[in-house]
Amino acid sequence: MAVFTPVDPAEVAHFLGAFELGELTELQGIGSGIENTNYFVSTTRGRFVLTLFERLGAAQLPFYLQLMHHHAAHGIPVPDPMPDRDGRVLHELKGKPAALVTRLRGHSVLQPAPAHCAQIGACMARMHLASRDFLPSQPNLRGLAWQRDTAPALLPHLQDEQRQLLQSELAHQSLLAASAEHASLPRGAVHADLFRDNALFDDERLTGVFDWYFAGVDTWLFDLAVALNDWCVELASGEFDAARRAALLDAYQQLRPLQPLERELLPDALRAAALRFWVSRLADLHLPRDAHLLQPHDPTHFERVLSRRRLETRLRPLLD
Repeated sequence: MAVFTPVDPAEVAHFLGAFELGELTELQGIGSGIENTNYFVSTTRGRFVLTLFERLGAAQLPFYLQLMHHHAAHGIPVPDPMPDRDGRVLHELKGKPAALVTRLRGHSVLQPAPAHCAQIGACMARMHLASRDFLPSQPNLRGLAWQRDTAPALLPHLQDEQRQLLQSELAHQSLLAASAEHASLPRGAVHADLFRDNALFDDERLTGVFDWYFAGVDTWLFDLAVALNDWCVELASGEFDAARRAALLDAYQQLRPLQPLERELLPDALRAAALRFWVSRLADLHLPRDAHLLQPHDPTHFERVLSRRRLETRLRPLLD
């Protein structure tokens, strides 16, 4: 369980006094997050999620909250930020920025079938299309610039082969990011973290996509690659499951067909997505911060995924 900032029921009850959401009936810490403090909050008028932001500042948070509300208004199943009596959706609790959002029904599916992947692909396409008229802008804060800044502190903790892999892939992605081809890729506000534990299903129907606090403006192709690298891989090997990969890609392209350049650069985007999460998991492991019972994810998984994606790039294109 990762609870960085403990709060008690009395503090949350006082916090709820600024809203018209009823009285607190239950408070439960959520153990799955590694970036923020999260609690399930039940009141006499509904169920919500309370988030205290541990790293993000008040200047960054309006982007995430506005994006969530934008997608909710477009009928996409995402948590909707709750305004207080003064209409504010960004608050403060225990000296930390805080937000209260609707709690979605359902449960995460950690062993997805092709049908689950198809729903994720269709939902992601809807999110990308909806982002076309979303005007606020904020960079992907865990993008390539952050990775390059973080890498020097990680290198002393790595073995020689790992250092070579990290430096080689950073060089490759830096060269690609500076190209005219990359600059021409369609982009907009993206989730950037749509893993299988950030989606909910109820009776095999997708009921929600949550944890939007890594969102930023990036290529839609990168967002798609993040989802493919999680929903469609075998966790033990990092290899793609062909049926799940096809289901997600086909469902996505039924709503937003990939451009020829996107098809060409998808293998590179898959490498970029694997690199991003390998670096962030290495940072959580080797450059940790205090947290109550924090268990960082194993970085070995995305090291393996990155190695597989690099091998696939050399052997064959991903798409026909």
